[in-house]
Amino acid sequence: MTKRRSILSGSTFEEQIGYARAVVDGDWVHVSGTTGFNYTTMTISDDVVEQAEQCLRNIEAALTEAKCTFADVVRVRYLLPDRADFEPCWPVLRRAFGNVRPAATMLMCGLADSRMKIEIEVSARRITA
Repeated sequence: MTKRRSILSGSTFEEQIGYARAVVDGDWVHVSGTTGFNYTTMTISDDVVEQAEQCLRNIEAALTEAKCTFADVVRVRYLLPDRADFEPCWPVLRRAFGNVRPAATMLMCGLADSRMKIEIEVSARRITA
């Protein structure tokens, strides 16, 4: 039987909405859509590139707790309200995923808070020896 566990970041959103930052299900790790909030201070930058950097720090923390790295990511989804904000983030995203080359999708959509300029969701598969 597959063992499933939740990873929580301490974000107040997880408690208020009822979700986990990530779910580990066997070898698979599904990281929820992650925004640029610093979950310790519950603050967010006005700059989309800084938000992207914080998204990746938040995702990396969840992956680390799941015993994964960005190298294990097989799928990434980028969600942005403004398509013009995507290209400025490319260098930051390339640092995390450029050597990995996961399947990727960018979607334009409204996000839960008007301060949010990017949300990133990933799925990873842990490599077990």
